[in-house]
Amino acid sequence: MIATFAHLRVAAFASLVSLVLLAGCKKAPPPQQQGPLPVNVITAVEKEVTEWDEFTGRIEAVESVDIRPRVSGYITEIHFKAGAMVNKGDLLFVIDPRPYQADLDRAVANQEQAEAQLKLAQIDYKRTEALRQKSVVSPEEFDQKAASLQQAEASVRSAQAARDSAALNLDFTRITSPLTGRVSNERVTAGNLVTAGGADTVLTTVVSVDPFYVYIDADENSLLKYLKLREEGTRKSAVDGQIPAFIELANETGFPHEGYIDFVDNRLDPNTGTQRARGVFKTWNERLAPGFFVRMRIPGGGKYQAVLIDDKVISSQQGVKYVFVVKADNTVEHRNIETGPIFDGKRIVKSGLKDGEKVVSTRLQIVQPGMPVAPVPEKRAAPPAAKTDAESTASEAPKAEAAK
Repeated sequence: MIATFAHLRVAAFASLVSLVLLAGCKKAPPPQQQGPLPVNVITAVEKEVTEWDEFTGRIEAVESVDIRPRVSGYITEIHFKAGAMVNKGDLLFVIDPRPYQADLDRAVANQEQAEAQLKLAQIDYKRTEALRQKSVVSPEEFDQKAASLQQAEASVRSAQAARDSAALNLDFTRITSPLTGRVSNERVTAGNLVTAGGADTVLTTVVSVDPFYVYIDADENSLLKYLKLREEGTRKSAVDGQIPAFIELANETGFPHEGYIDFVDNRLDPNTGTQRARGVFKTWNERLAPGFFVRMRIPGGGKYQAVLIDDKVISSQQGVKYVFVVKADNTVEHRNIETGPIFDGKRIVKSGLKDGEKVVSTRLQIVQPGMPVAPVPEKRAAPPAAKTDAESTASEAPKAEAAK
């Protein structure tokens, strides 16, 4: 009886094992097939573009003058405010004029004395000339009177020159601005002695503000490109005429200020491999000072047709630029492209894309060549409106709940 019960238990266990093995042999249900991946796309647009080259430059003054004393003396007056605008001829400094006024008075007196002696010499010469005609005086005496007259005339000219020099030195005691512009601070204060001709005696500086120069250094590759374009007749040189140029300050965008290139240096710097060029611009702010950093944009070639796309859709791998293009059957194609500079906020594509082709702009990390997608035209996002604290809290609450 016991053996029979054990036998039944073994048979039941074997049946259970068989059922488990049969269940394990059943195939798993096939996974549900996913639909095409939704992606945003933008359309490549072909239009006429002008290729621009950008360079870094610095503002320089058209005129810059170091104000130095032309006569020695003590500074008695300063007539400008540091950093102010001054006009040509405005009085800046006064050097004590009294010694030079005395020199001028002495020169005037010497001139008057020489003129009196000249008059006396002229009278003696005329009298002697009349007597010589009557053979009353000897030729030697007549020659002596003629020489005395010439000496008196020379003395008058010397006295006049001394007077002019003394008047000029007196005028140099009033130091005026040689140009219209912005003056620096006074380097020498009132009461100090300054010496004429001293290399280190700079009283102040004055720089012009309108117009101003912008100097840039163009690299050798750009210069070679310009030479080739000039030979082809698609771009003129600064030697042939003014080339338009546009600049922007460090806090500006869009190169809003227009000027022109008027000068290109006559040699390439062998140390840097660059050639200096100069642009001329009208000032829009008198506070712009020499040394300001700017970006300059000049035409890099003639006008041509090119495809434009947003920079964000372009990927790069080992220096090769590429995009994902949606074909007519809504599958993705990997496409290598050759890009150019930015034009009107979009990237120029020189080759690899055609007008009207759709380029994937989202989910670029998971898109693969040959993958089916559901393209959705991308809409230009409007600038977000400012939200109140209550609106921000209300909009963030559903996101927080979904995250949970």
